[in-house]
Formats: sequence, structure tokens, C-alpha cells
Amino acid sequence: MKQNISAIILAAGKGTRMKSSMPKIMHKIAGVPMISHVIQNCEDAHINDIYCVINDTMDNINDVVSPHKTVIQKTQNGTADAVIAVKDHLKDHDGYITILCGDAPFISSDTLKELSKVAEKSGMAIIGFHADNPTGYGRLIADDNHVRGIIEEKDCSDIQRQITLCNGGAYCVKASKLFQWLDKVSNQNAQGEYYLTDIVSIATDDGVDCGYYMATQDELIGINSRVQLAQAEKIMQDKLRDNAMNNGVTMIAPETVYLSMDTIFGRDIIIEPNVFIGAGVHIGDNTHIHANSHIAGAGIGKNAEIGPFARIRPKSKIGNNACVGNFIEVNRSEFKDGAKSKHVSYIGDAVIGEKTNIGAGTVFANYDGFNKHVSTTGKGSFIGSNSTIISPITIGDGAFIAAGSTIAKNVNADALAVSRAKQLSRDGWTTQYRAKNKKDK
Repeated sequence: MKQNISAIILAAGKGTRMKSSMPKIMHKIAGVPMISHVIQNCEDAHINDIYCVINDTMDNINDVVSPHKTVIQKTQNGTADAVIAVKDHLKDHDGYITILCGDAPFISSDTLKELSKVAEKSGMAIIGFHADNPTGYGRLIADDNHVRGIIEEKDCSDIQRQITLCNGGAYCVKASKLFQWLDKVSNQNAQGEYYLTDIVSIATDDGVDCGYYMATQDELIGINSRVQLAQAEKIMQDKLRDNAMNNGVTMIAPETVYLSMDTIFGRDIIIEPNVFIGAGVHIGDNTHIHANSHIAGAGIGKNAEIGPFARIRPKSKIGNNACVGNFIEVNRSEFKDGAKSKHVSYIGDAVIGEKTNIGAGTVFANYDGFNKHVSTTGKGSFIGSNSTIISPITIGDGAFIAAGSTIAKNVNADALAVSRAKQLSRDGWTTQYRAKNKKDK
């Protein structure tokens, strides 16, 4: 489309059906607030002048929508009233304005582009879809590829309720006309509100034919409850998994794998069942993620092995050919290339040197009750099983920590460190002990 396009995202609804103290648009899908999905779709459609209409209780929205602008709808009196809240910002705009709902996260950039093309031909366009069950949706009154009006369901006659062509809730309107038409909207309806949908009939009376672009119902899903939020999550997860598998990731049971919007995969990765990948994760080529592992905010190198039952927490980095094995937790730590910890250990605030081996049951004691401390192991060092490393210390290249040691001081390169209670053995003691207890009994 040749004209400049701005966007208004209607996001002032409190979402009472969500039964939440958090604004509806802040609930997440694939780790991202639903409003962020709408903004991203606009940006992908080359719409970068975006205004989000919110209410005066949404103090935490600005950081999420930044660098785009927020505008407060002072009186929540309908969707037309919400758009009017942006009038001072866009009244002199010489292009088109796309209007979207903040709780409809799946309207794609391609659909937004097509919607603008339809609007360019007539001056206004809306998105429509055919619903198997139209209950709850406004109905489009259309003929000859033009919409003559939109009737909200509460205002429909019995005959109009049979219409399956429904309003998708997205509009593209010539800016020079939009606010003129909004000034003519009244609140003479069942809700006593100012409906944005009324601008269609007002535009028709003004000699402007409103075109429409047909989309699928899945693309136009709106989220008003936690049940619908779960349905939206399923739709998004299916898309993300399909995209990952189509680009070189093997998922043994894809329906059990959870991904985030920003997950980045290399190729020839294998993911076993019941794996959760949170925000901020990058996984390199040929890495194998075993079952029941949880990764968030971490980078995983090439040819790595993770799990089963591993947890890698944010600000962690796992190098190439490294192994984080069974029941290992890694927190704010780095495994250099080839480092390994295969069994039941906690590695927190640590840098594990290249090809270092961490034995089973090792704990990095990184917290003193007030502050977190970092420990570093050198290249090719060995930490024996059931060792406790009391941070902050440095263990040199090639050092050897004997099993069962508690290490609180630095260990030099190639040194052996042993710190255990002295072992005491008394031959024949158990024979005497058993005899005494039998006599007493």
C-alpha cells in the first residue's frame, strides 16, 4: 500500500472474565504478553506508528509497548470512544489507520497487508470470517463484496442471528474520514455504548463502500477467558513446533514440548518428550535435549547433551560438546566447551573450565545469606563426587578435588585438594556391639 499507515490497538478492557488483577493484554502466549503479539504483527506489516489505548489503571503497560505510544481512554464507553481517545494524535494523519483489538493476537502481517489493499480501493475495509457457530460475534450485512452494516449480536433480530458471516474486529480506514464518521456514532443500542462498528453504515451513507477481506476463524480468535487463553496457547505452540520441525528439529513427541516465541534452533537437534523451553533460549546444531528438561534464558552450544531431568536457568551458557546430565541444575553459570556434569549436582554462579568433570552430588555453595558469589574452575580439572565448593574460590587448571571434600580456599593448578573428617576404624567393634545388645535385650 502506498499510503502511510498508523495503527490503533484497543487494549483498555479490564478483562473481568479472566478473574485476574493483571490486565488481560498482559497475559502471555508462548512467553510473550498478547499485546506484544499484536504489535509484532503490525511491525511485520511495516506499520510502525502504533498507539495502544489503555485505561488509567494500567501502569505497567508502557514498558511493554515501548517505543510505541499509549493513550488513556478516560471513560470506557465503547470501542468508538476508545478510538476517539487517539484523535489528537492522528487527526492530521494523511494516510490510513488500522484498528485492532489487543486481545486478538493471531491476525498475521500478511492479513494486515491484504486488509490495507482492500481499504485502498474504497477508503475503508474490515476483516470478516465465516463461523460454524456465530454465537457471540457481530454479523456483517454484506452484498456485492461490500459491507453495508455490522450488527452486534445483542442487537440482532432472529433472522440476523442466522448469518454466519461475522466481524473479525479489525479495520483499515482512511484517516481523513475516520474521525468525521466517529463524531456521528450514537449510543442508541442495547449496551448504551458507542460502537466502532457503526462507522460502516455511516460510511455507506457518506457514499463510501466498505470492502472486506476474509480470514480464517483461527486467525481471528479473541481471548476473553483463561479457557480461551489456553486455546490460544495451543494454537501458537502448534505453529512454533511445526516451524521448528520444518527447519531441522526432531521432536519425538511434539505435543509435549513447550516453546517460546523467541526460541532459536540450529539444525539436527533432537528433543525428547516433556521439554519446556522458556524465553531467551538459543540451541546449537546437533544438540540432544533429553526428556523432562527445563531451559530458560540460556544459550546451549553445538553437540551438547542436556538431561534427562536437567534444569538450566537464566544467564547460563552451555558450551559446545558440553554435558548437563541427570538432575543437574545450572544457574547463572557457564560450562566451557567439553565440560561435564552428569549426575545430581547444583552449579550456581560458577564458570566451569573446558573439559572439567563435575562428579555426582557436587554443590557450589554460592549464597551466604546476603550475597551471591562466583567460583571458577580451570581447564581439565576434576571435582570428585559429593564435594561442596564454598564460593568464592578459584580452582586451577588440572586440579583434582577428592570426593567428599568441602573446599573453601583456592586450589592451585595441578594440585590435589582433600578436606574430609578423619576416618576412624575399630576392628571387631560390631561383634562386641551386637553381643552387648543381645544380652541387654
